[in-house]
Amino acid sequence: MEHLKLNLVLIMVMVVASMEFHGTAATDRVVGDSFGWNVPYNKYFFDIWSINQGVIQVHDNLVFNFATGVHNVAVVSLTAHDRCDGSSPYQLYTTSPAVVPLNLTGLYCFISTIGSDCRSFMTMLVRVGNFALPH
Repeated sequence: MEHLKLNLVLIMVMVVASMEFHGTAATDRVVGDSFGWNVPYNKYFFDIWSINQGVIQVHDNLVFNFATGVHNVAVVSLTAHDRCDGSSPYQLYTTSPAVVPLNLTGLYCFISTIGSDCRSFMTMLVRVGNFALPH
């Protein structure tokens, strides 16, 4: 009987642990859904997509699908984002699909640095985690 109780306790611990792990598993989020990372039809397309994702968690991944050689993905500062300045990106992804891990809480800024992509609204801000945006 004691052996049965111990087995039940172990099973319960494993179930609880697996529920905790499931709750913290990373999610792959495909940027732009089926539209992908392409020149959008309006300047708010990618920001609306980002907002519609709800709270994006640390350890989630953004998956950018685009035509390699036609577009790219640059992780840049907010100033560089606002200026469409891709000269000093933190990271540059040139092949698709580009999987960008979101390892820190904060505001992530993305642009495409090819041709007029950025000026054609291939830009996006992504808020990761729960934090207050600066005023």
